[in-house]
Amino acid sequence: MVRADELPVIRGVRPGRREYAGGVIRRRVVVHGSVQGVGFRYTARAQASRLGVGGWVRNRTDGSVEAEIEGDEASVTAMLDWFAAGPRGAIVERTEVSDLDPTGQREFLVTG
Repeated sequence: MVRADELPVIRGVRPGRREYAGGVIRRRVVVHGSVQGVGFRYTARAQASRLGVGGWVRNRTDGSVEAEIEGDEASVTAMLDWFAAGPRGAIVERTEVSDLDPTGQREFLVTG
């Protein structure tokens, strides 16, 4: 995998979003439903490790789970699909996904 900080910006896609050579993307996801107290964050970390994506995940005070995911487009898409289903025991009602600029983060952390 190529580091995002080594990739040149090849073109602006729309205000606030850039596309990078090599297809490195970053997405923010907020997962709503019964998603705390079911091992969501630690299972997400294991899934991120399998897919080779970086980023972080944390619980929010409103009962949702928030994460940022960075990597190649196929791996990030697979991770977002996993977030939409969640681990066994979770009941995902909906997800909110937004685009971010890549930061070069390679490891995936549980931050809160």
